[in-house]
Amino acid sequence: MEKIKQSLTLLLIFLFMFFLSFAQEEHKNYIIHVSKTHKPVIYTTHHQWYVSILTSLPPPHETKKLLYTYQHSFHGFVAHLTETQASILLNIPGILKVAPERTGYLHTTRTPNFLGLSELSGLWPISNYGEDVIIGVLDTGVWPESESFNDDGLSPVPEKWKGGCMSGPDFPVSACNKKLIGAKYFSMAYEAKYGAINDSEQSRSPRDTDGHGTHTASIAAGSVVKNAGYYNLVSGEARGIASKARVAVYKICWKEDCAEGDILAALEQAVDDGVDIISISIGRGSGLEYDDDAFAIGALRAVQKGILVTCSAGNDGLKTKKTPEHVAPWILTVGASSIDRDFRADVVLGDGTMYTGVSLYSGEPLGSSSYPLVYAGNNGHRLCAGNSLSTAVKGKIVLCDGGFNSNSQKARVVKEAGGVGMILANNVHTGPGGPADEHVLPATMVDPSAGNMIRNYIKSQPSANATIIFKGMVIGGNSIIPSPLVAQFSSRGPNRVTPEILKPDLIAPGVNILAGWTGASTPPIKFNISSGTSMACPHVSGIAALLHKAYPEWSPAAIRSALMTSAYNADNTGKTIRDFTTLNESTPFDRGSGHVDPNKALDPGLVYDIGVNDYIGFLCSIGYTESRISVMIHDQNINCSTMRLASPGDLNYPSFSVVFKTATDNTTPRRVEELENIYYSIHMSSVDDVVSSSTLSPANKSLVNEVTVDAGKKVVTHRRVMKNVGKSENVVYDVKVSSHPSINIDVNPSRLVFSPENQSLSYEVTFTVIDDQMKDTLPKFGWIEWSDGFHKVRSPVAFTWGRGSVPSI
Repeated sequence: MEKIKQSLTLLLIFLFMFFLSFAQEEHKNYIIHVSKTHKPVIYTTHHQWYVSILTSLPPPHETKKLLYTYQHSFHGFVAHLTETQASILLNIPGILKVAPERTGYLHTTRTPNFLGLSELSGLWPISNYGEDVIIGVLDTGVWPESESFNDDGLSPVPEKWKGGCMSGPDFPVSACNKKLIGAKYFSMAYEAKYGAINDSEQSRSPRDTDGHGTHTASIAAGSVVKNAGYYNLVSGEARGIASKARVAVYKICWKEDCAEGDILAALEQAVDDGVDIISISIGRGSGLEYDDDAFAIGALRAVQKGILVTCSAGNDGLKTKKTPEHVAPWILTVGASSIDRDFRADVVLGDGTMYTGVSLYSGEPLGSSSYPLVYAGNNGHRLCAGNSLSTAVKGKIVLCDGGFNSNSQKARVVKEAGGVGMILANNVHTGPGGPADEHVLPATMVDPSAGNMIRNYIKSQPSANATIIFKGMVIGGNSIIPSPLVAQFSSRGPNRVTPEILKPDLIAPGVNILAGWTGASTPPIKFNISSGTSMACPHVSGIAALLHKAYPEWSPAAIRSALMTSAYNADNTGKTIRDFTTLNESTPFDRGSGHVDPNKALDPGLVYDIGVNDYIGFLCSIGYTESRISVMIHDQNINCSTMRLASPGDLNYPSFSVVFKTATDNTTPRRVEELENIYYSIHMSSVDDVVSSSTLSPANKSLVNEVTVDAGKKVVTHRRVMKNVGKSENVVYDVKVSSHPSINIDVNPSRLVFSPENQSLSYEVTFTVIDDQMKDTLPKFGWIEWSDGFHKVRSPVAFTWGRGSVPSI
C-alpha cells in the first residue's frame, strides 16, 4: 500500500512538473496554414474546425487564443500558443505548415508636375483622375480630418464596395465619407504579443497618430487642397496622384511593430472588401522565402482576384547588404528617386567661401551675422551623440560628423549644449535634391567634400566663424538640380531570393515629398515633408489606379508591364540617371526598368502578361513542391510535372536577369542565401513568336538556360510572350540588340508581325558567353527594345555568373 502511495505521489509530481513546463513556456503568435479540403464534415465552418483543433491541445488552456481565421489571403488561422502546442499541430491531418509570426516595420505637390501629369491631356483626364477606383492602403491608419480626404465633388460610393469603417474611442463611423470609404484596424496579433494597447499612448482605432499612413494614403489618392504648405518653406496646391480615387485604410502598424497575423488579416479583408489596388509601404526584411513572407502570400491571393499589389523596395541602400524587399514576381516593387526640388540652406564661412546645404528648418534664421565655428570632435564627440558636447560650444555653430544617431538628434544635442546652429558634414552625398531634415535650431547638411573643407578651415583659423543662409524651396532646371537621381537610401538589387527576377521594378519620387499628416503631431501640422521608398510606392499605386480606370480589363501583370517598359532612363540633363550616393551612372540594380512615366504607360504598345498558372509554374521551377505552393494559393489545380517552367527566368517578366552557371553549379544544389551575387549585364533587344508562356509543352521545358556547351562557353535561353494592346491590330515591331563583346546574343525572330488573328507573339533570346573570363569583370547592364517606330517597349537586362535559384534544402 505504501508503495502505491509513493507511486501516486511521484505520478502527481511528474504531472505537476509536466503541466508546469507547459505553463512556463514562452507564448508566441503562430501562422497555421491549413488544407481547405481536409475539414471534417462534422464541422459546418472552418472556424469551428480551428476552434476544435485548439481545444484539443494540451494546457495551458487560458493562453490558447484564436486570433484570426483566413479564407482569401490563404486558408488557415493565427493562434497564440506555446512552442509545444505549435509542434503538436504539425501532426494533425490537414495542417500544412506552422510558422512563428514575423514582424514588419515602416519604410518611411511638386510630384504630379514632375511626373508630367496634366489636366489638359494624358492619363489624368483620360482616367478622370481615377474616379471610383479603390486603393487599399496598409499602414499606420489615417487622420480622417485631413483636408486630403475631403469628398467635395465626388460621386456616391461605388456599389461594388463591401467594406466599411470601424469605430473606436476617437474614431466615429461618421469619420468616413465618399473619399475615405473604408477604415479598419487590426491589433489582435500585436496585442497577443505585447499586451493590451494603452489608449493614452496610441489610438486603438483606425486613427493615425504616427503620420506615416496619412502621408502615404494622401500621396496615392489625396483630394485637391489649395494653399497647402509646410511652415514657410513650401506652399501651393497639394493633391494625390489619383485625386478622385477612393481610399480604404487598414491599420496594421502600432508603436512597436507590425505583426504578421495582423498583416495577413488586413490583406484578407482588403480583398474581401473589393479594393482594386493595394499599396504597402511596410517592410519585413529581405531574403525571405515566398512561403515565409506574409506579404508575398497575401499578395498572390490578391493577384489571383485581379488586384495589383505595389510595395516599397526598402530603405537599406546605404547598408552592406542592400538588397530589396518584396521581391516576389507578382508584386510591383518600387524604389525611390529625387525630384527637381530642393530646400536650400547654404553655409558661408568667414573667408567668404559658400557651401550648398539642405534643411527643413523653419524657425528664426541666424541672420547675416557670423558666429564662432567649432568642430564637435574638439569639444566632446565628433558625432554629437548623447550629452557628449562640452559647454565650450555655447553661442557657437557646431560642425558635427554624420553617422550613428539621426541628423535631427544631433541638432538637439547641439542645442542642449548651448550651440546656436549646426552644420552636419554628411558621410554620403547629400545634394542638391537630397533628403532634408527638420531641426530644433538653425542647421544644414552638406556633402562629405564640403565637410572636409569646413573642417580644414576650422583647423587653419583660430577664430573661425560662419553663418547659415536659409533660401527655402528651390525648383530648378537641369543646371541647378539634376533629376531624377536614385535616392541613396533606396534598396538595390540583386534579388537574393530569385536571382533570375530583376528587382526593384522601377523608381518613383520618394525624396522630400509633401503630403497630409496626422493632427496628433507636436506642434500640430496639416502637411509634412518626408522621404523614403514608403513615399515612392504610393506614387506608383496612384498611377496604377489611373491605368486601372483607363483599362479595367488589364490584368495586374499588364499594368505592371506598361509601367516598366515605358519607364525612362535619362535625367533632365540627357544623361543616364545617376546614383545619388556616388553620382555615377545608376544600373538596373538601382533603378530597375527606370523612372515611372505615367503618360507613356497609358500607351505602351505591347505588354508582358502573366497569369496565376504562370506564377505556379515559376514556383515549381525554383523547387517548391505542390504542398508548399498550396500554402500560398488555393482553389487552383497544382501539378508541377505539367506546369513547371523550364527555369525561373522563363517567367514572362518585363525585365531580364540571366544567370550563367558553372558545370558544378548545374549539379550541386545550394541554399539561396549562399548565392554569390556576381552580376553581369548587357544592352540588347529581342523578338516574339506565338505561344503563351503557360502553354509550353513539358517536352520543350528542358533546362535550356543551363546548357554547358564547353569549358569556355555557357548558353542561356529565355522565352517571352508579348501582347499587342496598341490601337492598331496590324503592326510590326523590330528589335535592337546591344551586347558586351564577351557575350553573343541570338534573337529569333527579330521581327514581330501582329495581325487580328495573332495579337500575342513569342520570341526567344539565346545568350552565349564567349569568354569565360567574363565572370571576373565588373557588372555590365543593358536593355532590349522593341519598336514600331512610335512605341518603344524597353526591358533592362542583367547578367549574373553564379548559382541561380535552386531548391531550398
